Amino acid sequence: MEKVKKKTAATLLHIMKNSAVLWIALAAAGITCIFVPIDRGYLDYFDLRTLSCLFCTLAVVGAFKNIKFFVWLADKIVRRFKSVRGVVLALVSVTYFGSMIMANDMALVTFLPLGFFVLDSCGKRKHLAFTFVMQNIAANLGGMLTPFGNPQNLYLYSFYEIGTAEFFKIMALPFAAAFALIFGVCLFVKKESVEVGTRPKASPPVWRVLAYSLLFVLSVCIVFRLFPYYWGLLAVFAAVLVLDRKALLRVDYALLLTFCAFFVFSGNLSRIPAVREFFSSLMALDPLFFGVLSCQAISNVPSAVLLSHFTEDFRRLLIAVNLGGLGTPVASLASLITLNTYRALDPKGTRRYLAKFLLFNFSFLLVLLGISYLTVYFVL
Repeated sequence: MEKVKKKTAATLLHIMKNSAVLWIALAAAGITCIFVPIDRGYLDYFDLRTLSCLFCTLAVVGAFKNIKFFVWLADKIVRRFKSVRGVVLALVSVTYFGSMIMANDMALVTFLPLGFFVLDSCGKRKHLAFTFVMQNIAANLGGMLTPFGNPQNLYLYSFYEIGTAEFFKIMALPFAAAFALIFGVCLFVKKESVEVGTRPKASPPVWRVLAYSLLFVLSVCIVFRLFPYYWGLLAVFAAVLVLDRKALLRVDYALLLTFCAFFVFSGNLSRIPAVREFFSSLMALDPLFFGVLSCQAISNVPSAVLLSHFTEDFRRLLIAVNLGGLGTPVASLASLITLNTYRALDPKGTRRYLAKFLLFNFSFLLVLLGISYLTVYFVL
């Protein structure tokens, strides 16, 4: 009986730790409900298109993960390289481009364990902290190019009804600069020879890969508003239910609920005159700077939802909430995932990891922030 209690307590503690942002969002929404009584206006808070697009993407990615497609693909890529530098570049690159499809937190959940197993199997664990830091940076920055690459992108793309060409124009230069920086830093890793000691991963069923690829294309079509989102939602849900209903359990419902809570929180704040004037005045000064600053304190997704109610300058805000994922460990959920994963693998090396994390994150942030100001003033 005592063991059951301890196991239950440990499980609840695990849920609390991994859903910290959700609990904060629910608490924030609940507090604002005191100042803005619930009425019909609450129904206008929720962006159903964003929630539907996010659900479809998460469900399809969950189906891909169930057949271990991403692990197989990453394993194939890593085995082509015969040096530590090549392996690190492969791991970071697959995380960078993987986040464009899977979103940053899912990319890390998938590829961080692979990074550990590869480096551990070839006796190169001394590079683990650097590799994790760079994978984290890659995950936060890789998804910035596409509307479905990051949850905050999906929200802002829908909220402001940004054109697809306009979206790519805004994010192209920061995306290219981020990749060049990541690639350049990884080149400083010593070119030590390695040999991966684990067996190759089994290939996933081809027909499932094709079927899920079609569903992913359908999800992208929903994002790009090629047809009503509710028909796309119904089609994806029905297909995943038939092909792999377990994938529906992989959907990050905590993330969806977090969005709902922040919709209520930000919607209520926008109806409080004093708060509306305060945030509007800050965003009028510099949406890019204050957007990044907000991310450092309350993370990038809630910052996007909150600040969108106080500015029409979606260009600067879009860049801000993508770059703002860099910096402090709380600037994005992805950074917390990486920190918790590293702490579990190497508890004694956590301080060393945090030192590298802060050094590289703020260095990248400062450089990319400077490039983004040039983008805003001379390109957009």
